Amino acid sequence: MYSNELVVKMLNYIDDNLYKRITMDEISSIFYFNKDYLMRIFKKELDITIMDYINKRRIYNSLELLKNTDDLVIKIALNSGYSSLEYYSETFTKILGVSPLTYRKFTKVNSQISDKELEIIRTRLPDISSLLKRIDIYKNNIKRSEVKKICLFK
Repeated sequence: MYSNELVVKMLNYIDDNLYKRITMDEISSIFYFNKDYLMRIFKKELDITIMDYINKRRIYNSLELLKNTDDLVIKIALNSGYSSLEYYSETFTKILGVSPLTYRKFTKVNSQISDKELEIIRTRLPDISSLLKRIDIYKNNIKRSEVKKICLFK
């Protein structure tokens, strides 16, 4: 198996289980490789760590919920795969530069957020979006291992 095929399998596993708790020990046991090796090839192939990918993917998915629902932020955090509101808010702010509530205000008509917050959102959202597009392209362009026929009898 090529390393990029393994990375695609890990990406698919992560995407299928994004709303559950995902650990490196779990990924390691599923793919039968050392977790350090898996982290290294993931980073080498995609230039992002596994946990950074998981967090960015979860935050990106939560943006629609913040925008299109009136659900409490804690409900959105839990539905996005986070175990606590604090960790979700901390991660959200680290990735987007503003809090989930500020982002929600940004998405509402006639909302008032500062120009600085608006600029932060406008610069960071395309970064996440381009990462996800790059991942999709990567998944679609994996090298397929060639199957060679071996003839034992002539």
